Amino acid sequence: MRSKRAEATEVGDGGGQDLRGQASEWALNNGKLNSEAGRNPRPSPLRQGLLCHDGTFVKTFPRYPGMDQYFRPIESKFSFQDSRCDAGAFGQIIRYGLSFAGGSRELYKGVAMASREIPKTHQKALEINLDKTSYGSFAEIGAGQEVARWFLVVGGASGTVAKSISAYDKEVSDDLYGSSARYVSRERLEAMLNGEWSQLVKQLNESRGSNTRFFSFVDTVSARNYAGTNEPHGWIGLRFQLQPGGAPSEIILHINMLDSSGILEQEAIGILGVNLIYAVFYELQAKESFLDHLAQDVEKRVEIDHVEVRGAAFEGWDQRAILAELVCAGLAEAVYFPSSGPPLPPIEVLHKKAVVLAPGSFKQRGSILAANQMLASGMQQLRGESDEKDSAITGFFCLSVLPLWDTDSPPGIPDLLERIDALHTRGGDVLLFRERELYSMTAVVDRYTKEHVRFVVGLSLLVRTWEYRYTRLAGNFLEALSRLLAQNVRIYAYPMKSSDLEISIQSVAASGWQWTDVNGWVSARQLHPPPPISHLYNYVLDMNLLVPMEIPAPLTPQP
Repeated sequence: MRSKRAEATEVGDGGGQDLRGQASEWALNNGKLNSEAGRNPRPSPLRQGLLCHDGTFVKTFPRYPGMDQYFRPIESKFSFQDSRCDAGAFGQIIRYGLSFAGGSRELYKGVAMASREIPKTHQKALEINLDKTSYGSFAEIGAGQEVARWFLVVGGASGTVAKSISAYDKEVSDDLYGSSARYVSRERLEAMLNGEWSQLVKQLNESRGSNTRFFSFVDTVSARNYAGTNEPHGWIGLRFQLQPGGAPSEIILHINMLDSSGILEQEAIGILGVNLIYAVFYELQAKESFLDHLAQDVEKRVEIDHVEVRGAAFEGWDQRAILAELVCAGLAEAVYFPSSGPPLPPIEVLHKKAVVLAPGSFKQRGSILAANQMLASGMQQLRGESDEKDSAITGFFCLSVLPLWDTDSPPGIPDLLERIDALHTRGGDVLLFRERELYSMTAVVDRYTKEHVRFVVGLSLLVRTWEYRYTRLAGNFLEALSRLLAQNVRIYAYPMKSSDLEISIQSVAASGWQWTDVNGWVSARQLHPPPPISHLYNYVLDMNLLVPMEIPAPLTPQP
């Protein structure tokens, strides 16, 4: 059979540089990869492997035989006896390659494409299965056993799966993990993690602990019901060791599922679970891209609105920066920053609550002081109109990761956290949103509550809302207003000093607005936009969708 040469190029660890001056040539002949002198190729001293012209990087690792079924060639047929060394055949598997040394058919773990292409779910699960140092348990409730299923179907599952369980029945679940008031909750997830981890280590530490990195993956999920009337969401947790015998680290996620059917949600959960396990074992060093790897292939299907990390594996990670990054990266529509107590996902603080929202950019200390007064006044007004008890109403400052105007640069995460800290000093809880439009904030909050929702805004923001051109919406301003003023939403308009209002209107280049004042203050009733939007403005006023608030007492600066 005619042989075909493949140029091998040694690749160093420092960024994958091409050292062609040290290259050797090898011949692929009758299914054997040999040197011209008939010797087996030796591994590169720099990275122990060789980069063929077809784009495969062959690294020598402990053999794992019998995996040839995973090769799916582009050409009509590929066999180990073929003399071809083509990118189509090898390129189907990103992290696995062939060694033809000695005429045997052996699969070696650790082949990566020269283009550093990110592996897909199948390849991630297979690589974990072939890694004899990782071994763990899976406990999944509420959306099938889709994470464990990936490891069971790709082959080599005995190298990874110690146990897979799904305790759907409440009595069975209570017997395993203890009773719980809510089965899809942080508390339930913690009980599952503790139970599964304790059992895993107790049963296997003596026999495998010296050479095994244990892990326990758990999730408790409320998938979409048959009628589609629930809010699909869930909690996911992973406890793991970075090295055998090491102290465990832990990561906890809260997710919202966005697919239109339960089957698709199950599929997304499976992909996300594989991504999570793969990321903590192989991608922790890339802290900046960790979240991107975590959400690979489920970016538009799963929203991750809460992440908690603890343990040595995450040393130096900023918990609050991670939450902000979720929104900046588009993985969450909103995240929650409490002024006190542990962090929580938005559903935990919005569920079935009457809510007052105070949006703003909060760049200056004076604006924070005024916003604090506005929020307190808005909550007081809602109590008065709904006769709700104090504990049933919650208030939040609302901040967006986008700039106020499209021409401005978005604030960085340190800047956002600084503003959040300033709001916390006033005792305010903060919701950080991905979008800046009020109608987008309405959409997020309405997922979790059908109770009263009130925006409390100054007249300057009210003018901006009326003047802004909503070009992303087919119905422009009319559609934005209809989305904003859902059945449970009203706008409380907070009065403003006439001099401040004039400066604000000039800054937004709004023309035709007129007003009268009382003792230097202007209320929404005294503000008059130009036609034709004046007709719409008067309509929302008359329908009590826009509620003028009383002129406040003088603001007293606080230390």
